Amino acid sequence: MTSPANQLWFLDSLVTIRVSSSAGQDGLSVLEHQMPYGSSAPFHFHHTEDELLQVLEGEYRVKIRDQEQRFGPGAVLLVPKGVPHTYRVESKSGGRLLSTTVGGEFERFVLALSRPAERPEPPPPAGPPSDDAIQRFKGTAAKFGIEIIGPPLR
Repeated sequence: MTSPANQLWFLDSLVTIRVSSSAGQDGLSVLEHQMPYGSSAPFHFHHTEDELLQVLEGEYRVKIRDQEQRFGPGAVLLVPKGVPHTYRVESKSGGRLLSTTVGGEFERFVLALSRPAERPEPPPPAGPPSDDAIQRFKGTAAKFGIEIIGPPLR
């Protein structure tokens, strides 16, 4: 069961921690991301964790290395550690996906940059991040084994 304490505002998304890496012995973490239209992660890769993405709602444009494809509900993608990737929500109604990792670094990264959600929906739009915010994001990502190598998809 999810409590409000498990819901976070992370960038422009609502993240719900479905399974915390601290709950089991292997560090399995399952996060649900609810995102608005146009939401996109920077082009990045994880040094220490594979990432499994499962689309629950909406349409996503996903870039893995230099290839782009579109995926909808039911799609499951495995992005091995070290492989550059990003995604963008293409459906006007937004999207929801699950991200699953083992080790806890991605979950700790999200926790480090989040704040408790004030309500169970994505936060109000904040506009483009400042240069300082981008540097803080990159620095925090590096602490958790995530390397930012390019901008979000537009």
